[in-house]
Amino acid sequence: MNVSAQSQFSGWGASFNTFKLNKKFSVHADVQWRSTDELKQMQTLLLRSGINFHANKNLILTAGYAYISNRNRSGNLSAYIPEHRIWQQLIYNHKIKTVFTQHRFRLEQRLLARTAVVNNELEKTSTVTSHRARYFIRNILPLRQQASFTEGFFAALQNEVFVNVANNDRVNGKFFDQNRVYLAIGYRINKSFDLEAGYMNQYVSGRGDRFTNNHIAQLATYLRL
Repeated sequence: MNVSAQSQFSGWGASFNTFKLNKKFSVHADVQWRSTDELKQMQTLLLRSGINFHANKNLILTAGYAYISNRNRSGNLSAYIPEHRIWQQLIYNHKIKTVFTQHRFRLEQRLLARTAVVNNELEKTSTVTSHRARYFIRNILPLRQQASFTEGFFAALQNEVFVNVANNDRVNGKFFDQNRVYLAIGYRINKSFDLEAGYMNQYVSGRGDRFTNNHIAQLATYLRL
């Protein structure tokens, strides 16, 4: 048995929201809750916001800020430690026959906390910076043919790869960070709201030969106003 390999089973909940300001600008806001192994406790609370610029009907540019509260452990001690991110992204949407496809390229400047045990408590002692790039592709296939997809069931298949592009010694010491593949069934209630449930496999590369294989049940909503 490879002692460097770890398997986990967790649950994620997510709400992805877009609020239109005018023809060219909208607000991005998503909230995500993630559990520890076997749904025992909260592992992560992620709050992400941004301003979208709609260059045309297919191309969206975004810049924003994210706050992430992560559960950190050291021996028998644990504490929720914050991570701050500045991020920029480009989204390109298109359609191939009946499949709606989205490509997303994202850059993240991550302000990561360093911790130490102080007076028998785990505390933040300093901050380091790391830079990461992400490529995401998502495909939506309506399960019933219609001229304009405004209601009904759909299948979703997506994948996202993460790579460290600067200061990778401050994370896992590698270029490759993680990969997430996701398959879901959803229902579009109307043109503004989707609900979906699915399975995600998250492969996270750690330092040396360590890695984590996380099996995730996810429930997500998508709101577009």
